[in-house]
Amino acid sequence: MKFFVDTADTQEIADLAATGLLDGVTTNPSLIAKSGRQFLEVIAEIAKLVDGPVSAEVVASDADGMLREADKLLTLGNNITIKVPLTIDGLKACKKLSDNGTMVNVTLCFSANQALLAAKAGAAFISPFVGRHDDVGYDGMGLIDDIKTVYDNYAFNTEILVASIRHPIHVLQAAKIGADVMTAPPAVIRALFNHPLTDKGLAAFAADWAKTGQSII
Repeated sequence: MKFFVDTADTQEIADLAATGLLDGVTTNPSLIAKSGRQFLEVIAEIAKLVDGPVSAEVVASDADGMLREADKLLTLGNNITIKVPLTIDGLKACKKLSDNGTMVNVTLCFSANQALLAAKAGAAFISPFVGRHDDVGYDGMGLIDDIKTVYDNYAFNTEILVASIRHPIHVLQAAKIGADVMTAPPAVIRALFNHPLTDKGLAAFAADWAKTGQSII
């Protein structure tokens, strides 16, 4: 499963990229607004920090406006993926962009039917929001399972990008279902490293080493 980080914090992106874990980055206007920086400046900087796809979201609501914004965003890096909403106009823009070889991430997906539409429009990625789905009483991971079944039935190339991940269990569940990509905040990715037995083992090794009075260098 590919790991994307969902943030506009360029320091966090650079630090996680140094681990070799990151396959891409997702952003949205809300995340960039929190940074207090200029939208285009942040996207361009992120595109230089990672080799994989960087999702940059349009803000226009009509297809023509989305396409004009996409033209500008695509100048910011060769790895820019245009993120559009799962609306009729969003899918119109998706179709035109994907026909021209542009990667498109269709976002705000909350049903398998919507995911089917995005795949037929040529989306490179579909972003179902599991956490938000859970918040309103639905089964977020059940949605991922349904989309996986539908896509496998027809051998769609659209990758399932699990979004709105809230905790490490979501990551594990997505991997067990066979989702292609997960995107999570930096804190969730860092939490994947944690286990009390790892900490206990390291503490024991350090204590035993200290008793030897030796040094490697």
